[in-house]
Amino acid sequence: MITVGFFVRIEAKPGHEAAVEAQLRGALPTVDAEDDTIVWMALRLGPTTYAVVDAFPHEEGRLRHLEAGRARLAANPEHFAKPPELVRTDVIAAKIPPIA
Repeated sequence: MITVGFFVRIEAKPGHEAAVEAQLRGALPTVDAEDDTIVWMALRLGPTTYAVVDAFPHEEGRLRHLEAGRARLAANPEHFAKPPELVRTDVIAAKIPPIA
C-alpha cells in the first residue's frame, strides 16, 4: 500500500531539454534500487517542462528518497530554468500492478 508521494515540476532551460531527459533517465537505476519507492515516473509535460511523480508506503521511505533526489537534481543546476518545484502529496487512490 502506498500512502505518500511527491510531484516535482522541472523547467529546463531552452536548449537543455536533452540533458534534463538524460538526467531523468539516468536516475532510474538508482531509484529502482530503493525498496520504498513503489512508483516513480519521469514525464514530459511540454517542450521544456517535466515532472517526476513518485509514491511510497510511508514517510520514512519518502524522506530517504527526498535526500537522494535532492543530490541528483543539485548535480547539474545549469540545465534548469529555475529550481525544481517539489510538492508533498498524500496518495488517496492508486492502481499499481502487483510486484513479482
